[in-house]
Amino acid sequence: MTDKTFTLNICGAPYASSAPLSALRFAKAALAAGHTIQRVFFYQEGVMLANALSCPPQDEINLTKAWQTLATAHQLELTICVAAALKRGIVDAKEAARFGLAHHNLAEGFVLTGLGQLVDGMANADRTVTFS
Repeated sequence: MTDKTFTLNICGAPYASSAPLSALRFAKAALAAGHTIQRVFFYQEGVMLANALSCPPQDEINLTKAWQTLATAHQLELTICVAAALKRGIVDAKEAARFGLAHHNLAEGFVLTGLGQLVDGMANADRTVTFS
């Protein structure tokens, strides 16, 4: 099989859905097999993974940190749908200032973007895999 380029679309909520963990495992396996991840896009409830204030129990995997570690190791783009994030209270410093909020909570390594980034990733990848 030739090397493929993937865009991942993660729609399921962390800890309420297996989507973020399944996507993480898929990404690790694809990268280990020599494939490329074009972009990781978090959409709908999946944006909750980018909440820097999430504190899972110590005996559970911290999915936010796991994605951050993978992204750092492989220079992956962790993009978050801005509309879905704002609706769920996930904001970066720029959006916090824009809306007059005292704090921001977007986890390091994640970037607020529009749906255009998902479309671009889909257009430039061999395959798009959605986890919901």
